[in-house]
Amino acid sequence: MAKLSGGAVAAVDLGATSGRVVLGYVGHGELHLTDVARFANAPVRTLDGLHWSVLELYRDVVEGLAAAVRQEPQLTSIGIDSWAVDYALMRDGRMLGTPYAYRDERTVPAVEAVHARVPAEELYAMNGLQHLPFNTLFQLEADRTAGMLELADSFLLLPDLLGYWLTGRSVAERTNASTTGLLGVESGDWDFALAERLDIPRGIFRSLVDAGTELGGLAASAVRGVGPTRAVVTTVGSHDTASAVVAIPASAPDFAYISSGTWSLVGVELERPVLSEASRLAGFTNEGGVDGRVRYLHNVMGLWLLSECVRDWERSGESISLAELIAQAGAVATAVPVFDADDEIFLAPGGMVERIEGWFAARGLAAPASRPELVRSILLSLAEAYARSIAAARELSGATVSHVHLVGGGSQNTLLCQLTADATGLPVLAGPVEATAIGNVLVQARAQGLISGDLEALRALVVAAFPVVRYEPRVRSTASA
Repeated sequence: MAKLSGGAVAAVDLGATSGRVVLGYVGHGELHLTDVARFANAPVRTLDGLHWSVLELYRDVVEGLAAAVRQEPQLTSIGIDSWAVDYALMRDGRMLGTPYAYRDERTVPAVEAVHARVPAEELYAMNGLQHLPFNTLFQLEADRTAGMLELADSFLLLPDLLGYWLTGRSVAERTNASTTGLLGVESGDWDFALAERLDIPRGIFRSLVDAGTELGGLAASAVRGVGPTRAVVTTVGSHDTASAVVAIPASAPDFAYISSGTWSLVGVELERPVLSEASRLAGFTNEGGVDGRVRYLHNVMGLWLLSECVRDWERSGESISLAELIAQAGAVATAVPVFDADDEIFLAPGGMVERIEGWFAARGLAAPASRPELVRSILLSLAEAYARSIAAARELSGATVSHVHLVGGGSQNTLLCQLTADATGLPVLAGPVEATAIGNVLVQARAQGLISGDLEALRALVVAAFPVVRYEPRVRSTASA
């Protein structure tokens, strides 16, 4: 891969529990990141449901970018990624209300209403998405029923909303648009025929752009907060998993990946979608990746299960050390039971310990008896879910998998990594932790001419810059050891 002039870009990486602004230095054979700002992010429950504090989030982003510009005055580009599916309804450039969070319960009746008009099998053939009750098209149905779509002239997924506030340009980045359920899985374009069947107005859809599209410089309102800069805003794989998959440190194509954070996204990278009925029933999704790749994956509940349990314990005023809990879980010598980490009863926030215990009780099973046992049960249940998902991905797609790349926050959890190697029977290569930010940085850098090459060339930079930890599978006596 040709190395061109080096430079710095800023990655805005937003998760469902926290956000950050990271400086990425790329070129002349170098790739490294520097944290500039980190901030909390959490939904707020009001009388009408669960919402994101998106104005507060934007303020934190602007303050983080201001710090980035102070640290690197020659900043060339800014890119934004976040979680998927959530959006703001807009009219004349203004939000019509605070965006709902995907864990809000308002979509429950919307699912039935959508499927009454477009059966689940037909919907899968159109959009290729795993059924999740919070997908954007179900949220839009809830807004349609409430009369909100009659007022809106557009909807913007959250990274596109923040990009609009920064630049004044209103677009829909394609990887994130692929998670809405309204993008044709074969065409990669908005499916207006499907939208018409669902009575979603055609006029609310923004023009699609690919990752690596330059949106322009900062609007005057953004410059007031960020400060003078020549940096432009560049679209990236704005669905955070799309950015994370860019940064898989793979030197060969025969890998499965796990992007492990609040959610765990488990799958393989393909050139073409898999739209069989078996794929639909197995809960696999075909989401858009950077450079037209297909992220064929299954959503597993993820470390949300563990973080919610910690929140439950801390509500009594107790201080919890997660590292200590995981160490205690690793020392548990007896077998612990496993549960279905994919069960939708674990979607909503609050009361997670009680819901896990209730899952066992409803089946006449004994729940873990102590906190360390519960933590081990959670991590083992996740590992078993990962193993099932990888086995299914191989069978359904025909992909060859010789090893597993586990990236994101979960790659720091040594117990989870080892249990995943044991459950899959495959070597697990853990890291980098900051895969999403790295992928964000690489796509920007390529768009700005700091580097060049295809995804494999970008990944070669990651392989050189970020060492991984290898976990070999151990012989296991039972599935719940």
